[in-house]
Amino acid sequence: MSRVAALWIWLFALWLLLTWTLTVEQWVVGAVVTAAVAVAFAPLGAVPRPWRLGPRRLWRLGRLAATALRRSAVANVQLTAWIWSARPRPPSGMLVVATSARSAAEFTTVGVLTSLIVDNQLVDVHRAGRRLQYHAVRVRDEDPARNRARINAPVEDLLDLGDGGAGESR
Repeated sequence: MSRVAALWIWLFALWLLLTWTLTVEQWVVGAVVTAAVAVAFAPLGAVPRPWRLGPRRLWRLGRLAATALRRSAVANVQLTAWIWSARPRPPSGMLVVATSARSAAEFTTVGVLTSLIVDNQLVDVHRAGRRLQYHAVRVRDEDPARNRARINAPVEDLLDLGDGGAGESR
């Protein structure tokens, strides 16, 4: 039962974030829909209990969300300015970047959050080599260490993945 309750809380919070509506009807529909989904999906596996997060984890989660939102907004403004400018265009291309991610959840988190930033879209994951391949709108630099520092290190540092990108990169 606690798995269903935990999943319902996460789903209902997501519902509120996605709909962003403060009507009673919207909240009731959201509560019913998310309860049905929680009951259906709870048997599929463990669910982190939101009441066990604690202030430290909530603070880190908030910092991670703020960093992703800030980097996404800045990248959108920069891309708009770049498109409207008369300056020559740097080439687009593919970048292979080292990652500190080890688990599927870490790869997913880093990949999704770094793809929210419009400059780079995750294309491929090489788990064994601990590398992420991105399609870059503009390739500014081909140095793997600088690309890691610019693309995925800000997200990985907030996730506290450990070794600082010790994975090999091309």
